[in-house]
Amino acid sequence: MIALILKRLVATAFVMAFVAFFVFGLLHLAPGDPAAVIAGDIATKEDIERIRATLGLDLPFHTQFLNWLGAIMQGDLGTSIFSGRPVSELILQRVEPTLALTTTTILLSVVVAIPLGIAAAWRAGSWIDRTMMGFAVLGFSVPVFVFAYLLIMVFAAQLKLVPVMGYVSPFKDLGGFLRAIALPTVALGVTYVALIARITRASMLEAINQDYIRTAHAKGLGIVPILFRHALRNASVPIVTTVGIGIALLIGGVVVTESVFAIPGLGRLTADSILRRDYPIVQGVILIFSGIYVLINLTIDIIYILVDPRIRY
Repeated sequence: MIALILKRLVATAFVMAFVAFFVFGLLHLAPGDPAAVIAGDIATKEDIERIRATLGLDLPFHTQFLNWLGAIMQGDLGTSIFSGRPVSELILQRVEPTLALTTTTILLSVVVAIPLGIAAAWRAGSWIDRTMMGFAVLGFSVPVFVFAYLLIMVFAAQLKLVPVMGYVSPFKDLGGFLRAIALPTVALGVTYVALIARITRASMLEAINQDYIRTAHAKGLGIVPILFRHALRNASVPIVTTVGIGIALLIGGVVVTESVFAIPGLGRLTADSILRRDYPIVQGVILIFSGIYVLINLTIDIIYILVDPRIRY
């Protein structure tokens, strides 16, 4: 296992280098000039060129990339073009809301989706199964922001059970945090509940039809031990994969959800930075998200070995 981790970490370095080059090139090829945005509408061409020189945007592309990459290797993500503050500082200020929203969404998805998938597989063809499959289709079909606005209209605007938008730190007010995070978690979690439940159902159906499950039935084991101790463990590899992919896919959903609910997280920071062409912030956030994605894949590979000893790399 140690050799696997070391091999994947080396591969991660090459992946991150490619991601860094791709992101840097894509942002600089995109239309728009941050110097022109900073200078304003009444600025002259000389003013814009002076700002470009100050920011180093007049240097050749490869020089800009090598300078940025050298700073990254030293742990420096750069400085925001607009605020003049270090990118790492801005990211640290925004990481708590995003981490909180992601954690609550994954917990909700796993706690709700896996039992739903198991129940649907156990009662395949019944109304439980049909209801779950209908929910899965609905969860995949409706965009996150539609669920978000529907939840705001019903639970915040009409019933006034929770605030419409904003974020409260759990370290300051746990009750306020739970009320503020409830709607974003449900809105973001619907898609992932549907995804995980559907994969769980398919994996459990395959496991339930195996001979060892029939043997367990013949021995007189109860339905709960059969489903959770025997079938679920042998069906866990696709479920673990789906949960891991869901965590990575949350990145896109977080951007939309944080914008709708005005949550000051990394998704909102990324969206605002893209609109302002604040290259260092966008590059820094994407690099961090990419690193998290690679580490999640490594964690999934390790979990495979733990849940299924037959798997070897």
